[in-house]
Amino acid sequence: MLSLVVRIPTVAQSSLHAPNDVTHITVGQSVSLLGGAWKFTIGDSPLDPVTKKPLWANSLFDDSEWETISLTPARPTLDPFFGYPDYVPGWTVNGHPGYSGYAWYRIRVKIDAPTGTRLALTGPDTVDDGFQVFDNGTLIGSFGDFSSSHPTVYSYQPTIFQLPSAAPNGLADGTRTFAFRVWMAPFTPLMVPNAGGFHGPLRLGEADAVAKLHQLHRLNLIRLFAEEPAEALLCFLFVLLAIGFSVFDRSDKVYSWIAVGYLLLGALRVVEIIYSVNQIVGSSTANILMDAVLTPVILGVWVMMWLVWFRLERPVWLPGAIGALTLLFMVGDLIGEELIFGLSSHRVAAAFLLLTVVVRLGFLALLFLVVILGVRKQGREGWIALPAVLLLGLVRFQRELVLLTRFDGWEIFGVGVTPAVVADLLLALALFLLLLRRLFFSLRLQREQARDIQQAAEVQQVILPESRTMYPGLLIETEYRAARLVGGDFFQIIPHASNGSILIVAGDVTGKGLQAGMTVALLVGAIRSTAELNADPLFLLEALNRRLVGRNSSQATCLALSIAADGNVTLANAGHLPPYLNGLSLEMEGALPLGMIEASEFSVTRFHIAPSDRLVIISDGIIEATDKNGQLFGFDRVSQLLRANVAVKVLADAAEHFGQEDDISLVAVTRLA
Repeated sequence: MLSLVVRIPTVAQSSLHAPNDVTHITVGQSVSLLGGAWKFTIGDSPLDPVTKKPLWANSLFDDSEWETISLTPARPTLDPFFGYPDYVPGWTVNGHPGYSGYAWYRIRVKIDAPTGTRLALTGPDTVDDGFQVFDNGTLIGSFGDFSSSHPTVYSYQPTIFQLPSAAPNGLADGTRTFAFRVWMAPFTPLMVPNAGGFHGPLRLGEADAVAKLHQLHRLNLIRLFAEEPAEALLCFLFVLLAIGFSVFDRSDKVYSWIAVGYLLLGALRVVEIIYSVNQIVGSSTANILMDAVLTPVILGVWVMMWLVWFRLERPVWLPGAIGALTLLFMVGDLIGEELIFGLSSHRVAAAFLLLTVVVRLGFLALLFLVVILGVRKQGREGWIALPAVLLLGLVRFQRELVLLTRFDGWEIFGVGVTPAVVADLLLALALFLLLLRRLFFSLRLQREQARDIQQAAEVQQVILPESRTMYPGLLIETEYRAARLVGGDFFQIIPHASNGSILIVAGDVTGKGLQAGMTVALLVGAIRSTAELNADPLFLLEALNRRLVGRNSSQATCLALSIAADGNVTLANAGHLPPYLNGLSLEMEGALPLGMIEASEFSVTRFHIAPSDRLVIISDGIIEATDKNGQLFGFDRVSQLLRANVAVKVLADAAEHFGQEDDISLVAVTRLA
């Protein structure tokens, strides 16, 4: 058993004296709490000019003028962060508000123990933020790196210090003075309620018993942070989920924003895990990463995600405002929390800390503005997303809620669960349901679009002429290969019974897909209606040009030629490739495509095709076919194949197998003998 006897100190006659304010401890099989009769003062000790050791660590130093404090709580209280019992508020609420820096604790203990008993001492359950411990003026350990003027401290973990069996530099009766030099960083009071120094008693006793208690506290720390790895895993699973959803709908950028948001949130959780259970990352570095980098960026990404979610394009200043607030948040936290020691004065830091409050409120205002605009634009979709947005606000402003309510969570089966964790889980659930709903509507829209495209392709096939047609004195062969389901190439063959001539129109609309297909349908209708009035190629191109001018992104190359019964040909060209006559490219002047300018002038060429001559019109999809090495099919291959008099199907197959990139169309006209 351990017995404690506390004696009231007498008035000291000098700074170094034989003290009589001693706590008696009898060491048995249990561990004693060092809770009362502590001496405390703020500031740092001067050094002994001879030994260069702190004077306040000396066992004979007169600390009678210091405050006498107790580390035993007045009533049972749990540590709000680690869940340890016997929590004691720090010095900021016990007479030293706003103070950060060095402070000292001292206690004198007389230990009665059998000879050869190994002794050990634990640090407090919680401390802000690091300390050195002295046994009768001899440094026996520390928590943190005190090798520089600005100590490097860590997220607190339970500590244990082995004591020598004989007190170093002790009094004859074996009395030992334990002195603790404590350092609290400037940013700690901003994040920790009741901050400042020790938050509970120390424990002293037989080494094995103390070691078991230390191990229990260590396991308790790991248990309390058990939800962090699970939350990090959930974040990374959401990243994979968002990436998977994006595969089904690459046009929806919201999945990318969600993936980035949860990737950064998972990285934040990983930093928190490493920081909380290991002495790898110092508090300053960890807080720079968590508070000044990841937290502002995550908040900016989430607000942008909802902006994209609601497809808000106005007001146009919203993305810029989000970026500006993110940068201000980062700078405000970096300077305001004094995360880099000596970067600014306390007065400047206080101003920047106020800036971060304004910025966070600005983020909250933007978030609600986005929701209001989203509800106005999408109605039901906005109201359905509202719970998730409110949860996001709770998650991102958890610090203010904790400080305001003084409530930091629950303990469920020994695992600490904070309101932020609950809000994170509910947010993930809400987003998952919203994403499923969004994906369902996206897939339904894609099916409708695919059906529309299929119908457009069917219509396009209907309006194309037969692949092989006989006319009086002419054999016309055609071939068409769309790069997509709906193509942008077109051709029409219109015979005129009155004079025996044939009008052939071929062209290529800019772009691909459904939009190009709709432009093709427009041009084919215009070709048919115009040809009934006047089949002259130049008149036709001028009419088509008027139809396209003024339509955004609606341009087309086009070639129109009229073949008379005697073989005379009139050809008008609007930027299309020249046709090939018996394998050789015709010489003709260039011209602008249709739809460029209203008063465009088109070149006109006249020539004759004799019996057995073959005239072939091709689209640029044949020339621009590209193999895996980046080589073009080119004009030479086309000319070589046409001089060999291959069928149009053979030429189309050759270009397609070479590496089709664009629509392929051919029209071959052979004058019969």
